[in-house]
Amino acid sequence: MTSSEADLQLLNDARAWAAQDPDPRTAATLTELVKLTEAGTPAARQDLEDSFRGTLQFGTAGLRAALGPGPNRMNRVVVRRAAAGFATFLLRAVAEAAPGTRPRAVVGYDARYNSDIFATETAAVFTAAGIETFLMPAALPTPLLAYAVRALECDGGVMVTASHNPPQDNGYKVYLGRHAVEESGRGAQIVAPYDALIADEISKVGDLASIPLAQDGWTVLDGGIVQDYEAAAAGLADRGLFPARDLKIVLTPLHGVGGTTAVSVLRAAGFTDVTLVSEQAEPDPDFPTVSFPNPEEPGALDLALGAAMQADADIVLANDPDADRAAVAAKDPDTGAWRMLRGDEVGALLGAHVVARLAASGAEADGVFANSVVSSRLLSRIAAAAGYAHEETLTGFKWISRVPGLVYGYEEALGYCVAPDRVRDKDGLSAAVLIAELAAAAKAEGKTIFDTLDELYLVHGLHASDQLNIRVGDLGLLDAMMNRLRVNPPESFGGSAVESFVDLAEGSDQLPPTDGLLYVTRDLSRVIIRPSGTEPKLKCYLEVIRSVGSAAELPEARLAARAALDQVLTDVREALGL
Repeated sequence: MTSSEADLQLLNDARAWAAQDPDPRTAATLTELVKLTEAGTPAARQDLEDSFRGTLQFGTAGLRAALGPGPNRMNRVVVRRAAAGFATFLLRAVAEAAPGTRPRAVVGYDARYNSDIFATETAAVFTAAGIETFLMPAALPTPLLAYAVRALECDGGVMVTASHNPPQDNGYKVYLGRHAVEESGRGAQIVAPYDALIADEISKVGDLASIPLAQDGWTVLDGGIVQDYEAAAAGLADRGLFPARDLKIVLTPLHGVGGTTAVSVLRAAGFTDVTLVSEQAEPDPDFPTVSFPNPEEPGALDLALGAAMQADADIVLANDPDADRAAVAAKDPDTGAWRMLRGDEVGALLGAHVVARLAASGAEADGVFANSVVSSRLLSRIAAAAGYAHEETLTGFKWISRVPGLVYGYEEALGYCVAPDRVRDKDGLSAAVLIAELAAAAKAEGKTIFDTLDELYLVHGLHASDQLNIRVGDLGLLDAMMNRLRVNPPESFGGSAVESFVDLAEGSDQLPPTDGLLYVTRDLSRVIIRPSGTEPKLKCYLEVIRSVGSAAELPEARLAARAALDQVLTDVREALGL
């Protein structure tokens, strides 16, 4: 196809899309882009080309992209097609598993642009397809949708959210339940092969006019589902075993939908001294006070830390915009400065707290603790010392939540599952309850959460971690860097020889194949390198372990661990040719 033929095809595709687009705004955007492209405006042509560069692919993360017209963006056409394909999948899956049973599905949404519209149209498509459909009563956190899938005994669930992505994005996260999936996956996000099966059904959907839309017939849930979730999350707190509630908390939902629910849950659990960061308290799809609405990003917690210092708070709790993640900050007694804890640090604290709760209740050591392969090895040591099994999974809660017998699971990217029987997904709200509980218990003993961490290090070794993220403009560079490592494997990191190397792409009895490389050195330093599954960047995960004989040795061990991490970082950069 010549350049002029390609241009003509692009313009015809855009006109055809605009003619059938049910959204007058995106249709008008397309019409204007066509005019500007015909007038020779390069930026308009580029925008048009990006919008029609293939079809947005449905995968294990569902859909996620920038809002806008065309098949490669999030819009009402793409959402209706996704809903129709998912509906067909649910109807077939339920018919095979439980003949004569009417499928049930629940749809939730956050406060991003168009989330409510996408959710309502999904409910209309599901209802027209014959699925008994429930629509959440308002813009609410993702954990409430995951809770509703199980609580309402649904076969499927959809959450319209782009989590912590930039303001211009939206997404479509899919869950399976009841008759549609095996027991361990009920209420969890989809994994293979379900993603491919749903994607296949979406690809078979005809033109937009062929998708029926019900005008009514779905059930808009009342506030009872929210109250039930709040009661379940608050009920995780054990006042008998851990009665302390003297804790001053500063909380930020980062302009997301978690603020009201988080405050309600914490107060119901007995933590009444909670102050919301006023500038970030209300949902706002523009996320005006942060450059990137992710608690992990530099500067995202600046307002919360300022409020904490002013209020002389004990801890800061932060949720991402859909509240499935939780971040924690506190004043480090070694430096006197406030700092955010790493996800691995919070993961270990929560894991040890869950173990302590189970031990204090007299429960037998029955069940499994789990974390993603890129997370710290400290949880495995904590679990083993208490007599619990431990499993590593691929990155992502869709894998962690499916571990049979799961008691507690986490991933280093601030995701924690502390109550898998209630929410089989990461849940930043229920995690906040147990974080507050362990922090209050430490304060009652005259300690901080950093002291609690040190106690874990004295028993299990000081585990220190870091990350190197390399963002690229060309996705081909990711393959080039991974190939470079496979052709010229590093022989050492931080002066310690590589003793174990695993190409995760080959898979194993424990892990399905995934693109990643894992190295462990003689001194137990570990390096994992993998392309991101959601962003154009290479992610490198580093961890070193140092034995500590006494509390007096901790400061020196921390310095040694930091120096070792810096050496490993240097070697990783060299291995990647940076």
